[in-house]
Amino acid sequence: MPQKEEPIYCSQQINIPPELPDILKQFTKAAIRTQPKDVLQWAYAYFDALSKGETPPVKERLEFQLGQPLEKPLTQGLLAVLHKQLGGKPVIELSSLEEKWKHLSLPKDTLDELLRLGSFAEELKWLHFLALACSAISENLTLAMKTVCEILTTDLEGGPARIPFSLFKELFTYLAETDGEIPKEHVDAVIEHLSYDVDKQEGQVSPRNFMSDSCPPLSPNENS
Repeated sequence: MPQKEEPIYCSQQINIPPELPDILKQFTKAAIRTQPKDVLQWAYAYFDALSKGETPPVKERLEFQLGQPLEKPLTQGLLAVLHKQLGGKPVIELSSLEEKWKHLSLPKDTLDELLRLGSFAEELKWLHFLALACSAISENLTLAMKTVCEILTTDLEGGPARIPFSLFKELFTYLAETDGEIPKEHVDAVIEHLSYDVDKQEGQVSPRNFMSDSCPPLSPNENS
């Protein structure tokens, strides 16, 4: 039985977009910085985001977890990626978070635990979820709020990592209430102390303010 002849293409018939080499170059750089666990899934999410004009799941820089276990799935860099993708709205749908979470190959049980701790429903306040996730990867409340500042700041990397004091108060109070063991009087004392610095900083607060020796620890359980 004669075989069906396949069409033969010559180089002139194959149209390669002139921008393709640059696209592949940028993709390679993004993959190196992000170090995705599932490259195929991440590549799909990357090009899907580009085709829709959305922010792709790319880290700003390569993370080195010095002195930490090799398998630490959730990191500050990955939370920053999620914030770039989801932080445009104050309230997001759970399905959007689940999709972006999966694209980064993050463990579902970690997401489920965060959703349980925050009592989040089908719609959730993004910054509250982000703050709770920062606390999950931090040793204490002070380091959690430092991570929050470093993700949310508009300062350049290595700068003071300032955020509006009103935002700090909201997220600090939220984490303290979620913890359940930090008295309101202690939270009020921290906020009152920081307000003196904020008055001189155009309504901004930075980690150096709440990590200074003169400031009460954000949680009474922390070492001063």
